[in-house]
Amino acid sequence: MLKVDAFNHIWPPAYYDALTNVTGTMTDITRRSEAQPMMTQLDERFAIMDLYDEYQQILSLGSPPLELVATPEQAAELAKIGTDSMAELCARHPDRFPGFISTPPMGAGIDAILEASRYAIEEAGAVGMQIYTHVNGRPIDEEEFAPFFDYMAKVNLPIWLHPARGAKMADYPTEEKSKYEIWWTFGWPYESSAAMARLVFSKTLDRLPDLKVITHHGGGMIPFFEGRVGPGWDVLGARTSDEDYGALLRELKHRPIDYFRKFIADTATFGAAGSIRLAMDFFGADNIVFASDAPFDPEGGRMYIRETIRTLDALEVDEPTRAAIYHGNLGRLTKRSYV
Repeated sequence: MLKVDAFNHIWPPAYYDALTNVTGTMTDITRRSEAQPMMTQLDERFAIMDLYDEYQQILSLGSPPLELVATPEQAAELAKIGTDSMAELCARHPDRFPGFISTPPMGAGIDAILEASRYAIEEAGAVGMQIYTHVNGRPIDEEEFAPFFDYMAKVNLPIWLHPARGAKMADYPTEEKSKYEIWWTFGWPYESSAAMARLVFSKTLDRLPDLKVITHHGGGMIPFFEGRVGPGWDVLGARTSDEDYGALLRELKHRPIDYFRKFIADTATFGAAGSIRLAMDFFGADNIVFASDAPFDPEGGRMYIRETIRTLDALEVDEPTRAAIYHGNLGRLTKRSYV
């Protein structure tokens, strides 16, 4: 059965060189990315892909968010290099890479964001755009970014939402940083969930009811916290006295939980079968896409792909449902036929 990996990461050579020229020596999460051979070495990527039958990848750039490491001008240039280099890889290897998603320079101003998005989709052929859960600490539902969401709704292609929390976001107010990589293990699912909530309560999904947003890592915390998202937020405002959230609740067209069910979740839970089942129960099988998050595992990409496939193959679902998760849902979302 064809398997199209919707969320894995790459630094094509031209992009890697340009990024290195901007950042210099890699540190922290970028150093981890650089240390994965599959990120920068195409032969290594092909060797790993060849381990799995009928396996293809939708390419996307790996962290860092461009606005964290580059000036607005540099970020715009990096975005174009990333788009062009991934488009070239897809053109050279269509049987391996049937598509790519581009990353706009979200910190460079809305004109640059829209220019990069239009170029990627309308000229280079991107099947969607990847953004991060905040923009240099700014929430993605700020008014400045609204035209980007308008554009993505207009072209009817998905936004891939990737968490971006870093160690500088401390877990306790008495400390200056998050220790033990708590910022990643628990912070990233929280970061995704918070960004999803901002899109809900800013009424972005009321304004753009058909907006497609693919959330990384099984939809963050949302499936596990269904009770808090559901009945808990049905009394929004009951715990707050300095703002009238009750009025906001009445203004929404649907229950909060109904908006969250409209998000799409991927299967990048590092092989955790229970997490995938929770995501399927919450979002529904039609809103699940296969993704591995390769190559960030102890085996340089092999483990996450292998364990995710093993988990999906073991699901007690019929074959049409399994095929939809592996490639059909993504095809519908991106208006492509993956064969």
